[in-house]
Amino acid sequence: MYFEYPYLLWLLAIPVLLAALYVWRELKGRTPHLRVSAAAPWKAGGSSALAVIRHLPFLLRTVALAMIVLAIARPRSSSEMERIDTEGIDIIMAMDVSTSMLARDFKPDRISSAKDIAIEFISQRPTDRMGIVVFAGESYTQCPLTTDRATLINLMKEIQTGLIEDGTAIGDGLATAVARICDSDAPSRVVILLTDGVNNRGSIAPGTAAEIARTYGIRVYTIGVGANGTAPYPVMTPWGVEVRDMEVEIDEDLLKNIASTTGGRYFRATDNTKLAEIYSEINKMEKARTTVDSFPIYKELFGKFAIAALVCLILELLVRLLLRRLP
Repeated sequence: MYFEYPYLLWLLAIPVLLAALYVWRELKGRTPHLRVSAAAPWKAGGSSALAVIRHLPFLLRTVALAMIVLAIARPRSSSEMERIDTEGIDIIMAMDVSTSMLARDFKPDRISSAKDIAIEFISQRPTDRMGIVVFAGESYTQCPLTTDRATLINLMKEIQTGLIEDGTAIGDGLATAVARICDSDAPSRVVILLTDGVNNRGSIAPGTAAEIARTYGIRVYTIGVGANGTAPYPVMTPWGVEVRDMEVEIDEDLLKNIASTTGGRYFRATDNTKLAEIYSEINKMEKARTTVDSFPIYKELFGKFAIAALVCLILELLVRLLLRRLP
């Protein structure tokens, strides 16, 4: 243990001086006394416990003062040097939020399943910076790169369809994700692009966005979401929402081209389990470890001394109340 402010320990002279003054006063006979003709009865009875207890409040107050001085000197445990390995990866998750993501071939639907599994993926990578981009007919940044897992997860939960113009602008979504991560100096930069449709909107072609990603050395993993064949979609009709089986259309060739251009991989998720397995596989593949410089670990100990001072003051108060009640 050592003290952050050792010069404050000179204040310990105060309780020492107070104790010396108290002893001097006692020796000088400043305490109440009574003259008697003979001291034999008192000698036979031995020393009174009350005579000892009356010194206790001063003792407790002096100890409390010493504990306060030690606390403000900031005692700390000896530091230990530790080296920490981190993944050192920046990841942007680009998610399709078009109305087709409401299809119920996943449980309860595609977008809910994608969000839940993405949150689990986020929780498994506590040392990486991560961000979120959403796209439909256009794209925007839901969360920039951050290490704040609580904020990231909360913003992921808030994602829903219908917030922006409908459509599937894969190129715009990828371009926005690349823009959010291209200036990063992380040793590995990754975009996970998840969609369930065919590019039909946007001002940037998916191939162009993929070339930009490759230029910046950004790897793109693409995930096509949807069952094989048909999937149940909620459709609005004059009689309310009806669930109808509709053909699943995913431009797998485009997604494979984006992945191969950037050095990533394409995955096809047909149900919740498969999507979870895909994120797990990506989690295992992206392991670019870096070493953070050593740093000291401190343990603050002032709280123990502060508590000890408080206990002494409380005991002093109780003893004084006891002495007042004694005959």
